[in-house]
Amino acid sequence: MSGDDQREDYDGYARLGLDRSGQAEAFDAIGDRYDEAFPHKEGQLAAGAWLAGALPPGSRILDLGCGTGLPTARQLADAGHTVVGYDLSPGMLDLARTNVPEADFHQGDLAALRDGRLGTFDGVAAFFALLMLPRPEIPHALRMLHALLRPGGLLALSMVEADVDDYAIPFLGHTIRVSGYLRDELREVVREAGFEIAGESSLAYAPASTDVPPEIQIFLNLRRA
Repeated sequence: MSGDDQREDYDGYARLGLDRSGQAEAFDAIGDRYDEAFPHKEGQLAAGAWLAGALPPGSRILDLGCGTGLPTARQLADAGHTVVGYDLSPGMLDLARTNVPEADFHQGDLAALRDGRLGTFDGVAAFFALLMLPRPEIPHALRMLHALLRPGGLLALSMVEADVDDYAIPFLGHTIRVSGYLRDELREVVREAGFEIAGESSLAYAPASTDVPPEIQIFLNLRRA
């Protein structure tokens, strides 16, 4: 992608940006109940292990939508990587700084990263972070992550398989808005954003104590083309 195309894409992402303060407030209120409600994260742990093992120790990795820092930031730091966590929720970040004190955490909206304020990365973990966006924003976000990755950099991406756009769902006593794709369309979107698919897995996941029904989670191991 040329510099002009990149700026145009970032500008488009900025124009699409919505007020997501309500999402942050919901996760602030949820706090450590999130990890209690989602105690088993086999798919996320496997994808995190791929990212941690495919990069040399000491690689700089962005944990996008890091939440409480568990399990991913903790997993990546334990593997010897330099971890930068980023999340919209100040409350979640307070927990993350306790859980993974050696990582560097920042608060902000995803769209703010388009200016490169956190530098570039060897890898990115984006586990269920992009599903919090309206669907028109997701391709822009993927291209932004492509630009933040160094050549050959890796992205571990997960989404819920669902044909929905900015759909309101109940979540631990709050309402959040989510988007998703069916898997063939998701593959097309990531390829159009400049990624090669190095691996894929999926599993059914039922939260332990929420009113959200079981979902199909898709995990993609991606390489910056």
